[in-house]
Amino acid sequence: MAKGAFQTSREIFENPIWIDVVKFRIFFYIYGNAVFANDGTTVAGIHLKRGQYLRSYRNLQKDLVYLDKKAFKQYSLSTIKDKVDQLVKEGRIRIESTDYGTLFTVVNYEEYQGFERYTNILSEQQPNGNRTVTEQYPNNNKNDKNDKNDKNNNITSKKSKKRIYSDDDPNKKLAKLLFKLISKNQDIQEPDLDKWANTIRLTIEADKRTGKEVQEMIVWSSQSDFWSGVILSPTSLRKNFDKMAAQKNKQKRSNRSSTPSVEPERETNSEVNF
Repeated sequence: MAKGAFQTSREIFENPIWIDVVKFRIFFYIYGNAVFANDGTTVAGIHLKRGQYLRSYRNLQKDLVYLDKKAFKQYSLSTIKDKVDQLVKEGRIRIESTDYGTLFTVVNYEEYQGFERYTNILSEQQPNGNRTVTEQYPNNNKNDKNDKNDKNNNITSKKSKKRIYSDDDPNKKLAKLLFKLISKNQDIQEPDLDKWANTIRLTIEADKRTGKEVQEMIVWSSQSDFWSGVILSPTSLRKNFDKMAAQKNKQKRSNRSSTPSVEPERETNSEVNF
């Protein structure tokens, strides 16, 4: 089983797949174990791309064992195959037979693992087969959700004019710094830096943080083995800021108690003045 972490939107609780326990478990298991690395990996001589998972139906049967009235039970192979066929029909996964099992491909895996998709409303004119899990079905609470998103991000109108930041704006500089450091660890395309700058502005103004604190957290997260793979946008930085701050402070206290020497100040050419 793959190690590490992967992200899932809370919107999954509002999706029809949530009420189909067996189908949800199968999809979530495949999605959670799919290859995360951009370069993929090789299993049994087969190169798996990002978002793919190689597993036989019989092994899936063992993986999905569940406890019912103090007894361990398994889904039948026919049940698993039926639910997989449904997932394929719904456009959530694609399957391909190999000599070593079934090659599962999670459709729109990049969308699921891109933090920006959880804050931006994607075009509703996409063909259903290319839409993400949470967009394939009507959302009765869409207006309420949009209102909450607008409130949380201090946006007065969903159709308000896009804010443009000058290159010498401190928020834009922090956006560029974040992109530069992410690019050292991840292969990503250049984002909309004005959107990134706006999220950083909200992190400072709405969350009551200083620009210096945000800058230090950007640098610290890029140097962390774990957080460097999580913080891939200002949105994820803002969402995880408190968790990282607590860990950063704990790490700082631990370093102070373990050695009396003063850590030399690191040189950096990326400092932003506030």
